[in-house]
Amino acid sequence: QVQLVESGGGSVQAGDSLRLSCAASGRTFGSYTMGWFRQAPGKERDFVAAIRWSGVRTVLVDSVKGRFTITRDNAKNTVYLQMNSLKPEDTAVYYCAASQNTWAVTTKAYGYWGQGTQVTVSS
Repeated sequence: QVQLVESGGGSVQAGDSLRLSCAASGRTFGSYTMGWFRQAPGKERDFVAAIRWSGVRTVLVDSVKGRFTITRDNAKNTVYLQMNSLKPEDTAVYYCAASQNTWAVTTKAYGYWGQGTQVTVSS
């Protein structure tokens, strides 16, 4: 079992930065693939980024490449999403998720979810 709690969301202007954090409980955090997803009003929950248990392998959706970075600190049971050069289209509820799969980039592959944190970017 893994419990996830996101933090760091807020309301910012276009071009600003935010860092989202996801604190996980459970002694096996280091073995999970961790991901970030986002859901805008009236839209489906979309994949944003994932990081393998070792932190060596990461992937980002094309729309955030060059602006967002995903990292993890297994000693702190925490995964981060650094978001720079934010755009209004980044506005969404951001969810942290954990997967027992070796690699996972779809919502169905993740079995554990946080409650979400709102990110609002105004122009």
